[in-house]
Amino acid sequence: MSAVRSAAREPVLRPMGESDLDEVMAVEQRAYPFPWTRGIFRDCLLAGYPGWTLRENGLLIGYGLISLAAGEAHILNLCVAPERQGRGLGRKLLHALLQQAREREAERVFLEVRPSNPPAIALYHAEGFNEIGRRPRYYPAEHGREDAIVMAIELVHGEIERMPPL
Repeated sequence: MSAVRSAAREPVLRPMGESDLDEVMAVEQRAYPFPWTRGIFRDCLLAGYPGWTLRENGLLIGYGLISLAAGEAHILNLCVAPERQGRGLGRKLLHALLQQAREREAERVFLEVRPSNPPAIALYHAEGFNEIGRRPRYYPAEHGREDAIVMAIELVHGEIERMPPL
């Protein structure tokens, strides 16, 4: 009798809730040397900021949070578990956040990214974000502070629908 291996299911996006925070924190702490605290995530959810989790076979493998106000959106956190990076999952989460911004009629979306994170910078450039400035000494770093690259994208009607499928 041969063993039958069940096929991995396609990753599933779900709204983030407080019940996800234990798993979110486990990924956050593996992914970053200076992770967000549980309190920051909880405060974002309590403030009504939309968050998404990405799960594969029930396991949390990524998440994202976005704030929306006055026709603008700000991607606050976008993370894929380190062992799952490089497989298009960050792009899937980014698309979900941008779709949320579009649905709430945001005209532009901002984010900050570390200059020491070239894969994230490449993803954001590939999706249409442009560098619009820098925030000096924005992020904590091993030897002091690290600048943030500020990026933005203008959301044009129909833009999300024209993005290539994953």
